[in-house]
Amino acid sequence: MSKKIVPVGNIQCGSEELFLISGPCVIEEESIMMRTAEHLKKVSEKLNISIIFKSSFQKDNRSSVKYYTGPGLEEGLKMLQKIKNEFGFTLLSDIHYPSQAKSAGEVLDVIQIPAYLCMQTDLMLESAKTGKVINVKHGQFLAPDNMKHPIGKIESVGNEKIILTERGFTFGYNDLIVDPRAFYHMNKLGYPVVFDVTHCIRKYGIPSADAKGGAREFLPVLARAGVAAGIDGMFIETHPNPKEALCDAASQLNMLDLEEFLKPLIELHAVTRKYMDYTIEY
Repeated sequence: MSKKIVPVGNIQCGSEELFLISGPCVIEEESIMMRTAEHLKKVSEKLNISIIFKSSFQKDNRSSVKYYTGPGLEEGLKMLQKIKNEFGFTLLSDIHYPSQAKSAGEVLDVIQIPAYLCMQTDLMLESAKTGKVINVKHGQFLAPDNMKHPIGKIESVGNEKIILTERGFTFGYNDLIVDPRAFYHMNKLGYPVVFDVTHCIRKYGIPSADAKGGAREFLPVLARAGVAAGIDGMFIETHPNPKEALCDAASQLNMLDLEEFLKPLIELHAVTRKYMDYTIEY
């Protein structure tokens, strides 16, 4: 089954070129957001890689009520709109409730469905009805080929602008495991596939500000494995100073490291594309 190419602004997701989804995990103060966006713009131009700017206006799945959850829908969308106006980025953010879909769709180019919520029917339908591109994160609890069910819900209202994002499986031990077979299965579903590499190194149950709350040493090998397995895009959360980030401090990539991190991935993606039609009969 051939995959659809899904346009996001001028970005052709699923085409021959690797694309990137990147930005701080959650919207923080304006200076941090603008510094990150400015740097991402430079990386995009230098490496000739298309970037969708991502940051969450609300993180509703924090493990404690004491943790920062973001500025909220109204203020968060204002911040994202300012980034779009100044730097020309297409925008992605996640929603948690059906009531957020309409407002989010007025600003965002891509509405993201969090992994834990990928089977929530009303959320999927209201998001799809906006006509925006829907990025569905693969639930940690769901077999990858069963992502056909969220896809079916989106398609049921006539929206075929879908991206699928892999971010690992959980087995109940505060860890996420990336199974390369998931990329194979999700590629067969007919839509562009993204690999969220920074979330899959999180150590759940451990505060993200704790150095033990993430395993950055695995980022290069996991990213290369995902690209070699045939993904279309990378998802990398990045921050000017991850140690001081208000969310996922232990897993975000320092924005100054992003350029060198991407270079081998872009080269590997170009090689991988030449062999995408190779299959073993069974």
